[in-house]
Amino acid sequence: MALNKKSVDDINVKGKRVLVRCDFNVPLKEGKITDETRIVAALPTINKLIADGGKVILCSHLGKVKNGPNEGESLAPVAERLSEKLGKPVNFVADYNVTGEAATAAVAAMNEGDVVLLQNTRFRGKEETKPADAGEAFAKELADLADVYVCDAFGSAHRAHASVAVVTKYISEKGGENAVGYLMQKEIDFLGNAVENPVRPFVAILGGAKVADKLNVINNLLEKCDTLIIGGGMAYTFLKAKGYEIGTSLVDEEKLDYCREMMAKAEEKGKKLLLPVDTTIAADFPNPIDAEIAVEVVPSNEIPADKMGLDIGTETAKLYADAVKSAKTVVWNGPMGVFENPVLAKGTIAVAQ
Repeated sequence: MALNKKSVDDINVKGKRVLVRCDFNVPLKEGKITDETRIVAALPTINKLIADGGKVILCSHLGKVKNGPNEGESLAPVAERLSEKLGKPVNFVADYNVTGEAATAAVAAMNEGDVVLLQNTRFRGKEETKPADAGEAFAKELADLADVYVCDAFGSAHRAHASVAVVTKYISEKGGENAVGYLMQKEIDFLGNAVENPVRPFVAILGGAKVADKLNVINNLLEKCDTLIIGGGMAYTFLKAKGYEIGTSLVDEEKLDYCREMMAKAEEKGKKLLLPVDTTIAADFPNPIDAEIAVEVVPSNEIPADKMGLDIGTETAKLYADAVKSAKTVVWNGPMGVFENPVLAKGTIAVAQ
């Protein structure tokens, strides 16, 4: 058991249909996978379930799917690479409905040890990402395909999505089991030890795009850590909360007061909360994401109205790197900028080194 979470070592899956939520959100260029790290990370759990005689049904999101289902964000390339890695066929259900008749038929035809990969869960739009608003039909349809649910998508586990959180309710209602995979177990064990019993100084780094995704994390880490470093898109909400002009940078207007509360809490508790002192800006978000892009570095309080922040600046990278060098425990979640772009990955790389 991992922090009171049942793991794949605690369940019997022989002959059972096992729905596994993976994180196959891999980078693609012209339909080809450019980094297979997330696929490789999922293999131990998948192989365990195959060896134990489960009927393994995999699901994942890929990309943001802003303009509806499309072949450019299909999981077809993942199915092909998975088949190579597993050394056996992976039956890919290409149906954009994800849980339609094709999926039901594919699962019904499975033998022990077989593997099926469903289509991109985000092709169901708000039914996946906002089940509280759109209804829970998609989550129930996923649960109807399976007897057991395994979450091994650590990068998505904080989201209240249909395929991550809501599906567990329907699995439990029909007497099924919910468990975590090896990747989730490893992260939970590590974070549990690092956060509850840190060797100090304890530095936490939070990046990524959305403050809302990490609300409780920020609040809880300020209780535990000595220094909290904020980077990525979420930093601009904090900077705006300080009264800075942030141009066209990403901002969560609804969380400005929360950011002010967190800055006040850090001061009250004597914790360091570090925000970017300078930022790398550009006229627009890179399109495609790895395209060449013209950038400049400006102080964080001097972002022009027509520019957006896309990475921490050089002085901030030094400031953050120095804080990390003095730490005995570091917990890091999320990049400092748009790390998929070589020009905008510099901040993340500098802090990591």
